[in-house]
Amino acid sequence: MKLVVIEPLGVEKSKFLSMAEEILGDRVELVLYDTRVTDTQALIERGKDADVIMVANLPINEEVILGCHNLKLLAVAFTGLDHIAMEACRAKGVTVCNCAGYSNAAVSDLVFGMLITLYRNIIPCNEKIRVGGTKDGLVGMELEGKKFGVVGTGAIGSRVATIASAFGCEVYAYSRTKKELPNVTYVSLEELLSTCDIVSLHVPLSEETRGLINRDRLALMKKNAVLINTARGPVVDSEALAEALNQEKIAGACVDVFEMEPPVPQEHPLLHAKNLIATPHIAFATKEALVKRAVINLNNVKYWLEGNPINVK
Repeated sequence: MKLVVIEPLGVEKSKFLSMAEEILGDRVELVLYDTRVTDTQALIERGKDADVIMVANLPINEEVILGCHNLKLLAVAFTGLDHIAMEACRAKGVTVCNCAGYSNAAVSDLVFGMLITLYRNIIPCNEKIRVGGTKDGLVGMELEGKKFGVVGTGAIGSRVATIASAFGCEVYAYSRTKKELPNVTYVSLEELLSTCDIVSLHVPLSEETRGLINRDRLALMKKNAVLINTARGPVVDSEALAEALNQEKIAGACVDVFEMEPPVPQEHPLLHAKNLIATPHIAFATKEALVKRAVINLNNVKYWLEGNPINVK
């Protein structure tokens, strides 16, 4: 049984090999690639004789799925699967597993890290102190008492809601599925957008959520509101958000995800918008989270080999 790790997973090679040996023993022939390629033919060449392919957020299209003739399991070291040709996998009978849960803490941390950075003007404060400046014009705001809206209360959204409550925020939520969350009030999306000072997005990318935050919905938001997107880039209309920021229709935004994986083109409208903090799709990536997901994914392979697959999508 051949297992090909088709792109780097962010874990030191020796550590990954040690974990693989502990979890899988000698049941697989393991091949690790330490470079990331996107060319379809190069990916097929890497995976052409693999029974199992392990991948993170590298796009795997239909041609790659069909070109890897022995493929039986696609072990995705990621939560979302919008970068995987799922229909091709189903048509070919390829089992697909994901790694939900590994980045709950990591993503939640970045939500509040970016928000506090924006609220307290940390970046301009850092610049000002280095040139002999003072706090003049840089006095920020605190979270306590703010109305905090969470769009999507899956595992990460629920954690964000709990942390927001701990900061003393009044927490509102909109989600397809409601949960019993302490100190959280569920409302419609329109009410959440028009009510909240902070809106944090935590929905998967689907046909229903693509363009969820568009020009009309941004127009519902308060002038002092901040939008945070650590979910998926296409959930937000980037041009509409850039316009809202530049015209000061909302106060700021924190964006970790774009329509493409970084590097993001320099002409992207959000990179030239006012009061925006941007990061290069790093919310999920902490040293701890990357180890957690490697363990989950290796266990996905283990249980599949034993005939009891878990985390199947």
